[in-house]
Amino acid sequence: MNDPLRALSTLAVALTVLLPPHAAEGQQAEAEKPSLSLRATPISGFTPLRVHVSVELRGGSDDFEEFYCPTIEWEWGDDTVSESSVDCDPYEAGTSKIQRRFTADHTYRQAGRHRIVFRLKQKDDQVAATNTDVQVRRGLDDQFGR
Repeated sequence: MNDPLRALSTLAVALTVLLPPHAAEGQQAEAEKPSLSLRATPISGFTPLRVHVSVELRGGSDDFEEFYCPTIEWEWGDDTVSESSVDCDPYEAGTSKIQRRFTADHTYRQAGRHRIVFRLKQKDDQVAATNTDVQVRRGLDDQFGR
């Protein structure tokens, strides 16, 4: 076969025929799962450094059950953790909508590289997570021992 498109189509048909039904369902469910994108602003600065973080859920299904009404956990990398949850109506496929954006602010008072970890949890089980690093340098107050 010299035609790459035809070869790819043939391969796709062969995989569809060869894969057991539950494997195809798993791939479909994975395709509907939104991905997480974490952004911290600023990513570096001097103490005390106030950082604004936001997480967006991109793509996937608006009613992805695993992400519906989660507990949110922010691990700040400076031995502090923030957690929040809300009461929601029971999940209904095709009707319930997932939250697509989460934000928080945190002030760093100690210099160092801090890893921010965002977690979506259901009943103490982590269902998704992402992270980024923030570099904090000593500010003027730190340099003079105040």
